[in-house]
Amino acid sequence: MTLDTQAHYKHIRNILIAVLVLNWAVAALKIFYGLLTRCTSISADGFHSLSDGTSNIIGVIGIRLACQPTDMDHPYGHKKYETLFSLAIAALILFLSFNLFKTGIQRLYHPIAPQVDATSFIIMLFTLAVNIGVMRYEYKKGKDLQSDILISDSMHTRADIFTSLSVIVTLVLIKLGYPIFDSLVTIMIALFIAWVGFGIAKESSDVLCDTAPLVDVTKISTIVLNIKGVKTCHKIRSRGRPDDIFVDLHVQVDPAMHVETAHKISFTIEDEIKKNIPHITDVLVHIEPISR
Repeated sequence: MTLDTQAHYKHIRNILIAVLVLNWAVAALKIFYGLLTRCTSISADGFHSLSDGTSNIIGVIGIRLACQPTDMDHPYGHKKYETLFSLAIAALILFLSFNLFKTGIQRLYHPIAPQVDATSFIIMLFTLAVNIGVMRYEYKKGKDLQSDILISDSMHTRADIFTSLSVIVTLVLIKLGYPIFDSLVTIMIALFIAWVGFGIAKESSDVLCDTAPLVDVTKISTIVLNIKGVKTCHKIRSRGRPDDIFVDLHVQVDPAMHVETAHKISFTIEDEIKKNIPHITDVLVHIEPISR
């Protein structure tokens, strides 16, 4: 593995660890105060923040595996481990949403009047500000570093922002004499979190199921056809992660062409595609004689 690759994954790990510390601090504050005041929506929001921290740990483990160099058992590298652990984060989110939904339903049948005061609003506004800062920073870094883990984890934190806003509105309604909204908003939070989890699961499963990252292959075709000696190209396929794309294609040449010349053409094709299209890791060229 190159030093640049090592530095890349080390940077991602450092970001995840920093976010982990902030998420758990926010979670501890909300869970403690939610349980103290018997406000289900606050404690549910706190457990959501706690799951953010758990997903950070999953992310650190995933990055550790993803940055391993190629070996005999993994000739294509280990980058899909990052995608696999993104799928684990999605599973965690779905599990959380189920538990929150169940809690909300139980509170509808067994209502408890929560305690709401000025401290409740101060805690929620403070933790909301922290979550917004964390989400924007992590999402930006995820885009800059092309990291599934950072992007999916920032989406988890974004869900936490919306749940916190919902809880603040709920606190106002409880204060106005409508305690039932504590349970209703908890159920709504659960459904929203489930939607986020399904979205992350779909993106990760697309990579693991080899959904084509390059749907439009016109650019590849244009590059190949401009190379001297190439008659036609077809069966262009791609697979892999957005930052680790594998391409294979069939190229037809003159049947009388010398093997060495055809071999040089295949190398030229690979170099030109990699040079002109970012994030393509490998190009496999099948040379065929064109029919006369």
